[in-house]
Amino acid sequence: MYRDKMKDLCDWKNSSNRKPLIIKGARQVGKTWLIKEFGATKYENLYYFNFEKSKHLRAIFESGFEVDKILIALQAEIAKEINEKDSLIVFDEIQAIPEAITSLKYFCEDAPQYHIIAAGSLLGLSLNNNISFPVGKVNFMNLYPLSFIEFLYANSQDALANILSSKDWDLMKVYKSKYIRLLKHYYYVGGMPEVVKTYNNTYDFSNVRKVQKDILFAYEQDYSKHAPTEIISKIRMLWNTVPSQLAKENRKFIYGQIKKGARAKDYETAITWLNDCGQIFKVHRIKKPNLPLKSYEDLSAFKLFIVDIGLLSAMVDLDSKTIIDSNKIFKEFKGALTEQFVIQQIKSSSEVPVFYWSSERARSEVDFIIQKESEIIPIEVKSEENLQSKSLKVYYQKFNPTTSFRLSMSDYREQDWLINIPLYAVGTIF
Repeated sequence: MYRDKMKDLCDWKNSSNRKPLIIKGARQVGKTWLIKEFGATKYENLYYFNFEKSKHLRAIFESGFEVDKILIALQAEIAKEINEKDSLIVFDEIQAIPEAITSLKYFCEDAPQYHIIAAGSLLGLSLNNNISFPVGKVNFMNLYPLSFIEFLYANSQDALANILSSKDWDLMKVYKSKYIRLLKHYYYVGGMPEVVKTYNNTYDFSNVRKVQKDILFAYEQDYSKHAPTEIISKIRMLWNTVPSQLAKENRKFIYGQIKKGARAKDYETAITWLNDCGQIFKVHRIKKPNLPLKSYEDLSAFKLFIVDIGLLSAMVDLDSKTIIDSNKIFKEFKGALTEQFVIQQIKSSSEVPVFYWSSERARSEVDFIIQKESEIIPIEVKSEENLQSKSLKVYYQKFNPTTSFRLSMSDYREQDWLINIPLYAVGTIF
């Protein structure tokens, strides 16, 4: 399975300023597979430790952070010598032993010759849980579900993926019907690796849905197992209300839609918990598009999206025919799926800050605003070939951006003040 992050891992391996690497990401996005594939293909030796399965390793790190002593204990665990040359050491599910996270500081300072990658499904929780974190002593990488381009590669559609990567707009137009058909499949399947694998092996949408439901059930189990008891019910209520929040014409998150009388202070911890797990994306409104965007965010107004479009389809039990045949009853939620698709591609393709903009009276709204280096770029999202861009035009007239993008099912075209990008080619923006 092709993952674009493999290139980033190779850059990390060859970096003169390499530090222990922490890979963050929600459960089931493919962290373990990627790390093991990287170790098996790019190193002579791979030493893999799963701290959730071997919790007795905690004693190694609780007794101190002498690197030589830790290495001796790890060698005893696997009954083989750990070579420092052309070798990768993997600490998987490292959140199970928080002291091991602290140890990364000492590997960086005292044994930089060792290549170490740490990962964990709930790592975000541990990083915000008062542990002694090795600030400045680690590198970070975020991993998300497969992007649409990665989905094409996974389906042996290498030529179509290469056309997107090369930004060959003329060839994209020739194969437009294929792109749209595969895009609709992606709306249903999503990018969770196990789901994509099931789709590739069976092409049976009912089997795909079963795997998605299993993942959603595993997420629910995580709430009971790892969340503080007092917020478990709030996490569940919040998680289950995200689809209905996105189904509104105005997708701004409304606490009162969780239950009558709900207030921000009651659910802020639940939102933080889901965000730290990587299960949701929180996109804040900005008051005006000035640099840096972060300085102009409105903390009281935001949208919530979930980690994967396929899981969103499964949460609302959308059947494959409704998505693929574009049932008119599906019209309102199609907009929600399309925005979910776009934010997922943005997150997968780059680490740019993402916001949205609306006028003070909410009469005009631009779906996403990104900061790419020193440029602020508005992005309007259309689920079909509708080329009306009233809100984007209001934004343009008010702020006069250098570049404006509209994403739709229409072909690539440059107009006086905006560029239309086909939805399936959103990854080409970065």
